[in-house]
Amino acid sequence: MSAATTRSRTPDRLCAEAVDLARGAAEEAAAPGVVGEHAGLLSEGDRVVTHYFECKELGYRGWRWAVTVARASRAKIVTLDEVVLLPGPDALLAPEWVPWSERLRPGDMGPGDLLPTDAEDLRLEPGFSGEDEPVPSSAVSHEMAELVEAEDAEVTAGVPANLSVAPSRGSIASVAEELGMRRARVLSRYGLHVAADRWEESYGAKTPMAQAAPASCVTCGFLAPIGGSLGQAFGVCANEFSPADGRVVSLTYGCGGHSEAAVMPKPPRPAPPVIDETRVDPFPLRPAADSGSVSVGADEDSAELGHS
Repeated sequence: MSAATTRSRTPDRLCAEAVDLARGAAEEAAAPGVVGEHAGLLSEGDRVVTHYFECKELGYRGWRWAVTVARASRAKIVTLDEVVLLPGPDALLAPEWVPWSERLRPGDMGPGDLLPTDAEDLRLEPGFSGEDEPVPSSAVSHEMAELVEAEDAEVTAGVPANLSVAPSRGSIASVAEELGMRRARVLSRYGLHVAADRWEESYGAKTPMAQAAPASCVTCGFLAPIGGSLGQAFGVCANEFSPADGRVVSLTYGCGGHSEAAVMPKPPRPAPPVIDETRVDPFPLRPAADSGSVSVGADEDSAELGHS
């Protein structure tokens, strides 16, 4: 260890005694009344010392005013170097900055938000190649052009009858556009695996809902199949009462809304009433003429005597 290193660890006496100079510089740089007590010093090197003062300003708990003073070699006058507000060991600091691409989470996007995709995104790969390349047998292909140069032939205007030309309508780009598949990039195998793992974790066989379900989605009538390789393991739930309605679910997922899990019982039919209250029995106000034991055509003598 050199002598210079040994001296740098020992604070210079004159610089260490310049507390008033350091406090005055801190009070001049800060607002009035926010510079607190002297909180120690630190030797920064030969004849360089930093004095620390407590900061009483609201919102800066644990911060310290750092005033660095220095002295030239063989000089007896201490000069001011810099004044700065620095966080202490127990200072309240903002969390470490994280790039937006790392702190973005599913569901954070809102209406009008744009999420740019990295050109080297591992989840994507080129959709198709050879968009503007003609077939090898075409008169305008690179192979035919090299053949012409090798044979010292001349290319005249028009297309020879014995040479096939790839029509624009039959090109790869035009066919892909007609089929709705003209995309610059498509999902790579890595992107498919990442999506499958994410969907399986959210709506898969290991979820509590699937563990308690009476049956899996593969036998549910509300499962809408999807195309592609992911259709072998996933589908879309179309049950509005299911917690996974409109979501991509695994075929091994399940919930209580399974179409064949339970049959709705028939509504109970009430027993026939003992007294039929839905019918009306007629009751005449006067008795009928033929309702008694005396006939309607009886003589007057018998009528006068009456009948018991």
